[in-house]
Amino acid sequence: MTTTAVTAVPAAPSDLARAHFAAEFTFETDCWDVHDALSKQPDFVLLDVRSPTLFARGHVAGALNLPVGKIIRSKLEDWPLDTVFVTYCAGPHCNGAAKAALRLAELGRPVKIMAGGITGWIDEGFTLVSGEAAG
Repeated sequence: MTTTAVTAVPAAPSDLARAHFAAEFTFETDCWDVHDALSKQPDFVLLDVRSPTLFARGHVAGALNLPVGKIIRSKLEDWPLDTVFVTYCAGPHCNGAAKAALRLAELGRPVKIMAGGITGWIDEGFTLVSGEAAG
C-alpha cells in the first residue's frame, strides 16, 4: 500500500485524539451554536473585535463592538467576573478573535472564539445587521 502525505505521519492514538478534540471545545464554539443561543437566552457576551467601521457595515445582531486594542479591565466592569465572552473577527484569515481572546484571558475572563467569524456566519446562511455601535 502506498503512503500518502496524509498517512505518512500516523494518526494519534484514540485516547490522545479524544483529549485533543475535546479540549478544542473549551476554546471555541461555532457560528451555528452562537446563532442558536442568540435566538434563546444567551449566557455569554458576543464581542465583534473588528474596527467600528467594519462593525457598522455588518455584524452579528446582539454583538457588541470592542476592538482588540480597547479591551481593558475598565471596559469589562459591567459584567460579573464569570461572564463568558465569545470573540469573533472577519474570519479564518484574521487573527483578531484570537488576539482578543488572549487579552480577555490575560484579564482573567473566561473566553471562547467563534470559529469562522463573519465569513463562517455568512457561509451558514445567517444574516448580518448594519449600524454603528452604541456609546
